Amino acid sequence: MTASILAAGCDSADPETEDPSANGGASPVPSSSAGPADPSAAAPAPSATVTPSATVAPSATTAKKLKSGAKGAEVLALQNRLTELGYWNGKADGKFGSTTQQAVFALQKAAKVGRDGVVGPKTQQALDTGVRPKARSTTGKFVEIDLKRQLLLLVDEGQVEQIFNTSTGSNEYYEQEGETYLADTPRGKFKVSRQIDGWRDAPLGMLWRPKYFNGGIAVHGAPSVPAYPASHGCARVSISAMNWLWSNDEIPIKTRVWVY
Repeated sequence: MTASILAAGCDSADPETEDPSANGGASPVPSSSAGPADPSAAAPAPSATVTPSATVAPSATTAKKLKSGAKGAEVLALQNRLTELGYWNGKADGKFGSTTQQAVFALQKAAKVGRDGVVGPKTQQALDTGVRPKARSTTGKFVEIDLKRQLLLLVDEGQVEQIFNTSTGSNEYYEQEGETYLADTPRGKFKVSRQIDGWRDAPLGMLWRPKYFNGGIAVHGAPSVPAYPASHGCARVSISAMNWLWSNDEIPIKTRVWVY
Protein backbone atom coordinates (compact mmCIF):
# COMPACT_ATOMS: atom_id res chain seq x y z
CA MET A 1 0.00 0.00 0.00
CA THR A 2 1.39 3.39 -1.00
CA ALA A 3 1.30 6.21 1.53
CA SER A 4 -0.26 9.51 0.54
CA ILE A 5 1.10 12.84 1.72
CA LEU A 6 -1.87 14.90 0.59
CA ALA A 7 -3.19 17.52 3.00
CA ALA A 8 -6.14 15.43 4.07
CA GLY A 9 -6.15 16.97 7.53
CA CYS A 10 -8.63 16.24 10.30
CA ASP A 11 -11.64 16.68 7.99
CA SER A 12 -11.23 14.75 4.76
CA ALA A 13 -14.78 15.33 3.50
CA ASP A 14 -15.38 17.68 0.56
CA PRO A 15 -16.01 21.14 2.05
CA GLU A 16 -18.20 22.09 -0.90
CA THR A 17 -20.68 19.29 -0.23
CA GLU A 18 -21.03 19.76 3.52
CA ASP A 19 -23.63 21.80 5.36
CA PRO A 20 -21.66 24.75 6.84
CA SER A 21 -23.97 24.82 9.87
CA ALA A 22 -23.66 21.10 10.63
CA ASN A 23 -23.74 20.37 14.36
CA GLY A 24 -23.93 24.09 15.08
CA GLY A 25 -24.54 25.11 18.68
CA ALA A 26 -23.72 21.76 20.25
CA SER A 27 -22.10 21.87 23.68
CA PRO A 28 -18.49 20.75 24.22
CA VAL A 29 -17.79 17.08 24.94
CA PRO A 30 -16.03 16.02 28.16
CA SER A 31 -12.24 16.23 28.32
CA SER A 32 -10.17 13.19 27.36
CA SER A 33 -6.67 12.01 28.19
CA ALA A 34 -3.83 14.23 27.11
CA GLY A 35 -1.90 11.22 25.82
CA PRO A 36 1.68 9.97 26.36
CA ALA A 37 4.63 12.09 27.35
CA ASP A 38 6.34 14.03 24.57
CA PRO A 39 9.79 12.57 23.84
CA SER A 40 10.91 15.87 22.23
CA ALA A 41 9.56 18.17 24.93
CA ALA A 42 12.84 20.00 25.41
CA ALA A 43 13.78 20.29 21.72
CA PRO A 44 15.55 23.50 20.64
CA ALA A 45 13.37 26.35 19.35
CA PRO A 46 13.97 29.71 17.65
CA SER A 47 14.95 32.78 19.62
CA ALA A 48 12.40 34.66 21.68
CA THR A 49 12.06 38.19 22.95
CA VAL A 50 12.00 39.10 26.63
CA THR A 51 9.82 41.51 28.53
CA PRO A 52 11.01 42.51 32.03
CA SER A 53 8.58 41.68 34.80
CA ALA A 54 6.56 44.53 36.24
CA THR A 55 4.31 42.50 38.49
CA VAL A 56 6.13 39.38 39.74
CA ALA A 57 9.37 39.40 41.72
CA PRO A 58 11.88 36.68 40.76
CA SER A 59 11.45 34.92 44.09
CA ALA A 60 7.65 35.19 44.23
CA THR A 61 6.84 31.58 43.39
CA THR A 62 10.18 29.77 43.37
CA ALA A 63 9.76 28.35 46.88
CA LYS A 64 7.40 25.72 45.53
CA LYS A 65 6.17 24.50 42.19
CA LEU A 66 2.78 25.63 40.92
CA LYS A 67 0.75 23.07 39.02
CA SER A 68 -2.79 22.09 38.11
CA GLY A 69 -5.05 22.15 41.16
CA ALA A 70 -3.17 24.94 42.98
CA LYS A 71 -5.12 27.95 44.26
CA GLY A 72 -4.42 31.32 45.81
CA ALA A 73 -2.51 34.56 45.42
CA GLU A 74 0.53 32.95 43.77
CA VAL A 75 -1.65 31.43 41.08
CA LEU A 76 -3.38 34.78 40.55
CA ALA A 77 0.02 36.46 40.12
CA LEU A 78 1.02 33.74 37.66
CA GLN A 79 -2.15 34.24 35.62
CA ASN A 80 -1.74 38.01 35.53
CA ARG A 81 1.88 37.70 34.42
CA LEU A 82 0.97 35.24 31.66
CA THR A 83 -1.70 37.66 30.43
CA GLU A 84 0.76 40.54 30.57
CA LEU A 85 3.16 38.60 28.34
CA GLY A 86 0.41 37.65 25.88
CA TYR A 87 -0.05 33.99 26.82
CA TRP A 88 -3.81 33.55 26.64
CA ASN A 89 -5.20 31.98 29.82
CA GLY A 90 -8.68 33.40 30.13
CA LYS A 91 -9.79 35.41 33.14
CA ALA A 92 -7.48 35.38 36.17
CA ASP A 93 -9.29 33.69 39.04
CA GLY A 94 -6.52 32.29 41.28
CA LYS A 95 -7.27 28.70 40.25
CA PHE A 96 -4.70 26.70 38.28
CA GLY A 97 -6.89 24.77 35.86
CA SER A 98 -6.50 23.40 32.35
CA THR A 99 -6.66 26.86 30.74
CA THR A 100 -3.73 28.12 32.82
CA GLN A 101 -1.86 24.90 32.11
CA GLN A 102 -2.25 25.53 28.37
CA ALA A 103 -0.68 28.97 28.80
CA VAL A 104 2.19 27.48 30.81
CA PHE A 105 2.78 24.94 28.04
CA ALA A 106 3.02 27.82 25.57
CA LEU A 107 5.47 29.73 27.77
CA GLN A 108 7.63 26.64 28.22
CA LYS A 109 7.74 26.09 24.47
CA ALA A 110 8.80 29.69 23.85
CA ALA A 111 11.44 29.45 26.58
CA LYS A 112 12.81 26.08 25.38
CA VAL A 113 12.31 24.37 28.75
CA GLY A 114 10.57 21.10 29.60
CA ARG A 115 6.90 21.07 28.60
CA ASP A 116 5.28 19.65 31.72
CA GLY A 117 2.75 22.41 32.50
CA VAL A 118 4.30 22.93 35.94
CA VAL A 119 5.82 26.23 37.06
CA GLY A 120 9.18 25.28 38.53
CA PRO A 121 12.41 27.34 38.71
CA LYS A 122 13.13 27.38 34.95
CA THR A 123 9.58 28.30 34.00
CA GLN A 124 9.49 30.93 36.74
CA GLN A 125 12.69 32.42 35.34
CA ALA A 126 11.03 32.61 31.90
CA LEU A 127 8.14 34.48 33.51
CA ASP A 128 10.45 36.86 35.36
CA THR A 129 12.54 37.67 32.27
CA GLY A 130 9.44 37.96 30.09
CA VAL A 131 10.13 35.39 27.37
CA ARG A 132 7.92 35.87 24.31
CA PRO A 133 8.08 34.36 20.81
CA LYS A 134 8.85 36.58 17.82
CA ALA A 135 6.60 36.93 14.78
CA ARG A 136 7.75 36.28 11.23
CA SER A 137 5.21 38.51 9.50
CA THR A 138 5.86 42.24 9.55
CA THR A 139 2.72 43.83 8.10
CA GLY A 140 -1.00 43.12 8.36
CA LYS A 141 -2.80 40.53 10.47
CA PHE A 142 -1.74 36.90 10.51
CA VAL A 143 -2.34 33.69 12.37
CA GLU A 144 1.14 32.19 12.58
CA ILE A 145 1.51 28.49 13.33
CA ASP A 146 5.04 27.58 14.43
CA LEU A 147 5.39 23.83 13.89
CA LYS A 148 8.76 23.52 15.63
CA ARG A 149 7.64 25.22 18.81
CA GLN A 150 3.99 24.09 18.51
CA LEU A 151 2.67 27.61 19.07
CA LEU A 152 -0.21 29.51 17.48
CA LEU A 153 0.29 33.28 17.40
CA LEU A 154 -2.08 36.14 16.63
CA VAL A 155 0.08 38.79 14.98
CA ASP A 156 -0.80 42.36 14.03
CA GLU A 157 1.73 44.52 12.14
CA GLY A 158 4.59 42.32 13.26
CA GLN A 159 3.57 42.38 16.92
CA VAL A 160 2.55 39.18 18.69
CA GLU A 161 -0.77 39.94 20.37
CA GLN A 162 -1.77 36.53 21.74
CA ILE A 163 0.06 33.23 22.18
CA PHE A 164 -1.62 29.82 22.35
CA ASN A 165 -0.48 26.28 22.93
CA THR A 166 -1.29 24.24 19.85
CA SER A 167 -0.93 20.64 18.73
CA THR A 168 -0.47 20.07 14.99
CA GLY A 169 0.04 17.02 12.77
CA SER A 170 1.79 14.10 14.45
CA ASN A 171 3.70 13.19 11.26
CA GLU A 172 2.64 9.60 11.78
CA TYR A 173 0.87 7.45 9.20
CA TYR A 174 -2.80 6.54 9.57
CA GLU A 175 -5.30 4.59 7.50
CA GLN A 176 -8.69 5.72 6.26
CA GLU A 177 -10.95 3.86 3.86
CA GLY A 178 -8.17 1.59 2.69
CA GLU A 179 -5.66 4.37 2.03
CA THR A 180 -2.64 5.41 4.08
CA TYR A 181 -2.01 9.08 4.81
CA LEU A 182 0.62 11.12 6.61
CA ALA A 183 -0.72 13.25 9.48
CA ASP A 184 1.23 16.38 8.61
CA THR A 185 0.45 20.08 8.69
CA PRO A 186 1.84 21.47 5.43
CA ARG A 187 3.90 24.65 5.58
CA GLY A 188 2.88 27.67 3.53
CA LYS A 189 0.68 30.74 3.44
CA PHE A 190 -3.09 30.28 3.30
CA LYS A 191 -6.36 32.06 4.04
CA VAL A 192 -9.35 31.04 6.17
CA SER A 193 -12.00 30.07 3.63
CA ARG A 194 -14.72 28.29 5.61
CA GLN A 195 -15.91 27.90 9.19
CA ILE A 196 -18.48 26.04 11.27
CA ASP A 197 -19.94 27.53 14.43
CA GLY A 198 -20.36 24.32 16.41
CA TRP A 199 -19.18 20.73 16.42
CA ARG A 200 -18.11 19.20 13.13
CA ASP A 201 -18.36 15.40 13.30
CA ALA A 202 -15.58 14.80 10.77
CA PRO A 203 -14.43 11.38 9.54
CA LEU A 204 -11.33 11.58 11.75
CA GLY A 205 -12.89 13.05 14.89
CA MET A 206 -14.84 15.90 16.44
CA LEU A 207 -13.77 19.47 15.65
CA TRP A 208 -15.08 22.37 17.76
CA ARG A 209 -15.87 25.55 15.78
CA PRO A 210 -13.29 24.87 13.02
CA LYS A 211 -11.76 27.60 10.88
CA TYR A 212 -10.58 25.90 7.67
CA PHE A 213 -7.54 27.35 5.91
CA ASN A 214 -6.10 24.51 3.77
CA GLY A 215 -8.62 22.00 2.46
CA GLY A 216 -9.67 19.86 5.42
CA ILE A 217 -7.06 21.44 7.72
CA ALA A 218 -8.36 23.91 10.28
CA VAL A 219 -7.68 25.71 13.50
CA HIS A 220 -10.22 24.13 15.86
CA GLY A 221 -11.01 23.50 19.47
CA ALA A 222 -10.42 20.08 21.02
CA PRO A 223 -10.83 18.54 24.49
CA SER A 224 -7.21 17.33 24.37
CA VAL A 225 -4.40 19.70 23.36
CA PRO A 226 -1.12 18.13 24.49
CA ALA A 227 2.23 19.90 24.40
CA TYR A 228 3.40 17.87 21.40
CA PRO A 229 2.17 17.17 17.82
CA ALA A 230 -0.80 14.80 18.00
CA SER A 231 -3.42 15.75 15.37
CA HIS A 232 -4.19 14.44 11.89
CA GLY A 233 -3.02 17.76 10.46
CA CYS A 234 -5.18 20.44 12.06
CA ALA A 235 -3.97 22.98 14.61
CA ARG A 236 -5.75 22.20 17.87
CA VAL A 237 -6.36 24.75 20.60
CA SER A 238 -8.41 24.35 23.78
CA ILE A 239 -12.20 24.60 23.74
CA SER A 240 -12.08 27.79 25.83
CA ALA A 241 -9.45 29.33 23.56
CA MET A 242 -11.53 28.57 20.47
CA ASN A 243 -14.58 30.12 22.09
CA TRP A 244 -12.56 33.28 22.83
CA LEU A 245 -11.28 33.42 19.25
CA TRP A 246 -14.85 33.23 17.93
CA SER A 247 -16.38 35.66 20.43
CA ASN A 248 -13.71 38.27 19.64
CA ASP A 249 -13.80 37.59 15.87
CA GLU A 250 -10.04 37.07 15.90
CA ILE A 251 -9.91 34.69 12.91
CA PRO A 252 -12.57 35.87 10.45
CA ILE A 253 -12.95 34.54 6.91
CA LYS A 254 -9.99 35.61 4.70
CA THR A 255 -7.60 35.82 7.65
CA ARG A 256 -4.10 34.99 6.47
CA VAL A 257 -2.51 31.91 8.02
CA TRP A 258 1.24 31.30 7.85
CA VAL A 259 2.40 27.80 8.75
CA TYR A 260 6.17 27.41 9.14
